[in-house]
Amino acid sequence: MRLYIAQPSLSHQIRKLEETLETPLFVRSSRRVQLTAAGRTLVHEAPKALAALEQAVQRTRLAGSGIATTIRLGYTPVANFGTFTVLLDALQEEHPDLMFDARETFSAEIPERLCAGDLDIGLALSPQPLDGVGGEILRREAVSALLSTRHRLAVAPKIPLADLRDETLLLFPRRLAPAYYDRIVAACHEAGFAPEICAFEDPPVNAMLARLSGGREVGLAPASFAEHAAMAGTSVTARDVVDPQIAADLSVLWPTNDMSPAIASVLATARRCAERHGWLRSPTM
Repeated sequence: MRLYIAQPSLSHQIRKLEETLETPLFVRSSRRVQLTAAGRTLVHEAPKALAALEQAVQRTRLAGSGIATTIRLGYTPVANFGTFTVLLDALQEEHPDLMFDARETFSAEIPERLCAGDLDIGLALSPQPLDGVGGEILRREAVSALLSTRHRLAVAPKIPLADLRDETLLLFPRRLAPAYYDRIVAACHEAGFAPEICAFEDPPVNAMLARLSGGREVGLAPASFAEHAAMAGTSVTARDVVDPQIAADLSVLWPTNDMSPAIASVLATARRCAERHGWLRSPTM
């Protein structure tokens, strides 16, 4: 390989580099020049360092032009099955130059984290309105019941809500998604009863399924989450809840004070994904 650099200039640059590194890179003699162990290490490591530097330069230029290269995406745990994974696949396919930092966060926390600058995009279940945060429904579905296959109500494909009058409903605490929680309670009142609710603090999916498999409680969750959770637990099944049907709305949120080109393009992809998969069709009875 020819460097097309005059010998005196090249020798001077090598000496400057050796002074900076505080170690010789070559063993020089009157007949030949050989790399030292330090020189061989530099030859091995330098291409990786230069590639990383080039990538950093490109990302810095993109960020300076208003195009972020990393999108911090917060999503509620109930979106993890059937919605978030599908959306993330679509985002990665349409935006190969963007990186997505996914963070599982409860719905009630997402709007505040968007305002604080901790997140760029959020997926929240029936989020509370907050100044500085824009939002629109990305997926509309019905609430389903999760219960043991040995439960008396598991024999029917649909469960009238009034049939849950004497059951203990397993829900996550109201503070994690107040509007969603209140919607379930209001639907129970409409069906003629005040629900007995067991609030399960910080509910991991496996722990929730273990409790439901015992047959003493009935969980209520968005249909997509309930279906996937039932598939993960052999002793738990999902059933439609009707009369009335309860809506579960998953919204995409973003900070209105910083609509970068990257965030706008991610929102456009999310809308196309929702249209492609029919997420905004009204749930049927």
